Amino acid sequence: MTPSETNITRIAIIGLGLLGGSLGLALAERAPNIVTTGYDGDADVRARAAERGLVGQVCDTAEDAAAEADLVILCVPVGAMEEAARAIAPALRSDAIISDVGSSKQSVASALKAALPGHTIIPAHPVAGTEQSGPDAGFAELFAGRWCILTPAEDAPEEAVKAVRAVWEKLGSKVEIMDAEHHDVVLAVTSHIPHLIAYTIVGTASDLEEVTRGEVIKYSAGGFRDFTRIAASNPVMWRDVFLNNKSAVLEVLGRFSEDLSVMQRAIRSGDGEALHDLFSRTREIRRSIIAQGQDDDRPDFGRDH
Repeated sequence: MTPSETNITRIAIIGLGLLGGSLGLALAERAPNIVTTGYDGDADVRARAAERGLVGQVCDTAEDAAAEADLVILCVPVGAMEEAARAIAPALRSDAIISDVGSSKQSVASALKAALPGHTIIPAHPVAGTEQSGPDAGFAELFAGRWCILTPAEDAPEEAVKAVRAVWEKLGSKVEIMDAEHHDVVLAVTSHIPHLIAYTIVGTASDLEEVTRGEVIKYSAGGFRDFTRIAASNPVMWRDVFLNNKSAVLEVLGRFSEDLSVMQRAIRSGDGEALHDLFSRTREIRRSIIAQGQDDDRPDFGRDH
């Protein structure tokens, strides 16, 4: 089986918010021969998902959605993975592959293994998303040109890994295979700590007694405004991310705190050279991100003013 091929013909999506909805829409657009079913624990979300056509069939129970699937993808907060897996367990085919979209891989792998002993589990993390959530937030292009990281166990069947990889490649994703522990450290640096900083700085700004909440909103410059975008992300999802990737987050947060103290000392002592050196290095990182196609160089992130 080549990377562009897959023997997956039926996919069940459990959780029909931003990622689950986008996944269903992307499959309909890029892999129309794959039959999709879906389920969400919220009846209102199920109704809206049916109205939007996020999947081919919205089912009334998780078991119904998963019953005939070759591949089941759990698109729920990482803290809800085990519960979602146990809900589909009675209906799963013995040869079904179970995957997910969570951004914490060690905890998810453990949860799925506990809930679904004997089943083939190929954890995945599409590194894509927006600050929006819910069934109206999904769109088919979310994964195009983005990375999807697979973290299979060492003894995972090679054909199953290839099959899941092929599905994500059909959706336009670039796929990387990575050890789960390493993934969690990498994502702590590139995603989790930035979100934690955003939540913190926005909270700090709103708590300053000498600056009114109205002024914070009215005079938001580009930097703070972009922090508020990140800080508007789904609170349940991010609560679960931090609790389930605790070790890596605390490790990286400790390093960040040390670096922040260095900057504090440089500012206090008037060490302009240290500040200039750091800002020059970080500027080059931004340029490298643009060079690799992970963003573009339009001013102000291409906003239309």
